[in-house]
Amino acid sequence: MSEQALRLGTRRSKLAMAQSGQVADAVSRVTGRPVELVEITTYGDVSRENLAQIGGTGVFVTALREALVRGEVDFAVHSLKDLPTAQPEELALAAVPVREDVRDVLVARDGLTFEQLPDGARVGTGSSRRMAQLNAYARSHGMSIETVAIRGNVDTRIGYVHAGELDAVVLAAAGLNRIGRIDEVTDFLPVDTVLPAPGQGALAIECAADNADLVAALAELDDPYTRAAVTAERSLLAALEAGCSAPVGAYADLLADGQIVKEMRLRGVVGTTDGSTLVQLSTTGPVPETHEQAMSLGRELAAEMLAKGAAGLMGERAL
Repeated sequence: MSEQALRLGTRRSKLAMAQSGQVADAVSRVTGRPVELVEITTYGDVSRENLAQIGGTGVFVTALREALVRGEVDFAVHSLKDLPTAQPEELALAAVPVREDVRDVLVARDGLTFEQLPDGARVGTGSSRRMAQLNAYARSHGMSIETVAIRGNVDTRIGYVHAGELDAVVLAAAGLNRIGRIDEVTDFLPVDTVLPAPGQGALAIECAADNADLVAALAELDDPYTRAAVTAERSLLAALEAGCSAPVGAYADLLADGQIVKEMRLRGVVGTTDGSTLVQLSTTGPVPETHEQAMSLGRELAAEMLAKGAAGLMGERAL
């Protein structure tokens, strides 16, 4: 008897389809069942408005989650950095697979690195987090750049450089890796220069919380270290009360002594978009063994950042 195919809900973008296809293959291997991709159009895909204006990155997730709740798909794959920090009770975050490269990268004209950009270079990004850190880095190194807000898929963004409208664009390494275009990168920006978005480079596999068999099967794709790291990063974001559109960067990595992983370090940054003020702190603790331990690592660092003035940098929040 042939096993019924599992339906995987995905956004239609080239990147979403690529990462969903990779997950589909992995899920087929662990379940022994075929997986079919179900394309779902989200509001974030059709709206041309600025992301911050239409409600931050959650706009890419809502339609997929609604399809899950209605039972139109069995599970869904998201870029973890798009997920709102609050998890709906009816959905389980069943797996966070091993993370891709977390770094941001530069795609610049004439093969330029960030340091080689000319004075007044126009650098495109849709992210206030990147703007804040790039402007701060440029300022501290005596460079002057102009950050330009852009939207669109990878082709559109890199197209601005080829067309001569921008000198460079900043994108996530993970996305370019997943669609096979990493060779177009002219500079990898170290996390010491630009901290990534919380959860950057990681995927989230979600299904209905009451589907115990599927939750258990998908859990085989979970990487506990990646999950602990992104949980700490997202806890920091939530505790800063920052919407996804706020300029918050966070990165948790493991500190090893030889082959033995000893500690987890969490770094966070929040700043004004022009880069004139940044609050950047880090904390180190034992590798979290529970969800609660990972959450508290993020909350503790957020409290320190707020004490150092982070709250005033995140724009006026509606009461």
